[in-house]
Amino acid sequence: MVKKVLLAISGFLILVAGCGFAVLSQLQPVGNASQVVVLDIAEGSSLSDVAERLYRQKLIKSDWAFVWMGRFEGLDRKIISGEYEFHGGMAPSAILEKIIKGEVLQHTVTIPEGFTMSQIAGLLHEQRLADRDAFLRRANDPAFIHALSLSADTLEGYLFPDTYRFARYMEPERLIETMVAKFKQTLSEEDRDRAAELDLSVHEVMTLASVIEKETARPDERTLISGVFHNRLQKDIPLQSDPTVIYAVHEFDGNLRKRDLSIESPYNTYLVVGLPPGPIANPGRAAIHAALYPEPTDYLYFVSRNDGSHEFSTTLAQHNRAVRKYQLRQRRRSS
Repeated sequence: MVKKVLLAISGFLILVAGCGFAVLSQLQPVGNASQVVVLDIAEGSSLSDVAERLYRQKLIKSDWAFVWMGRFEGLDRKIISGEYEFHGGMAPSAILEKIIKGEVLQHTVTIPEGFTMSQIAGLLHEQRLADRDAFLRRANDPAFIHALSLSADTLEGYLFPDTYRFARYMEPERLIETMVAKFKQTLSEEDRDRAAELDLSVHEVMTLASVIEKETARPDERTLISGVFHNRLQKDIPLQSDPTVIYAVHEFDGNLRKRDLSIESPYNTYLVVGLPPGPIANPGRAAIHAALYPEPTDYLYFVSRNDGSHEFSTTLAQHNRAVRKYQLRQRRRSS
């Protein structure tokens, strides 16, 4: 009798060991480490759904063994949706760990200096990182802006241009919060003190910096252009900045016309004295620095030389000559 019991126990243990070996053999890497697969795991996906997709992509040997492993470890209800990158050399346990930790694929995106809020939304939309309209709704939401501790009507000017790494399907709020946090990190206490010395609010500094950013891409001209604008502000002379008018023109087609300079808008600095009501783009660190530390100068005017640089003048007569030389003649040649 004892012998029969021992034989039964031995048989059972052999069966268990055999099943365990069979399961473990199915939980080994497929072996093709060069095979890289990007997989979207939708919200609400079950462990079985994930296992089936992994099996179809030849990332695991067995879908049932993968499900068994997840349930055995109590992880079957901890699947985090998102976009993941796997390779065939990963063990199923490593794949599962990645999914339950939410180690989603990160995408690098660079926001250029001088991009407007709308352009940023378009770029994120193109790279499938955010819905354009949803992003703009949040960036114009007064309650959300107030929650970010900003004194502004929109987030134009506060979405700091930089290189970021974002996952797909992130809420627009998280993308915006990251960019605003970078802005706050960039603007130092020294910058805020300097703004106070100039009798400017942070919002006014960002507004001026955005205009400087759009006027020139040349590092050697930023502080000089800033000096011109500071002179005009002190003398109550309209800034007469084309980029501010362009910002006010609905669906600008790339050609600024004479009639555009007469449009009724608080952003038309040909008609309105002082700064526009807010930034016209999102300036980088160099433009912010230029707004805070203008180059001392007597210049009151500048005009494009059509090569990326500008001709600066102290009097209107000098400026008119420069306009005739660099703009009117160029237009005649083009005609």
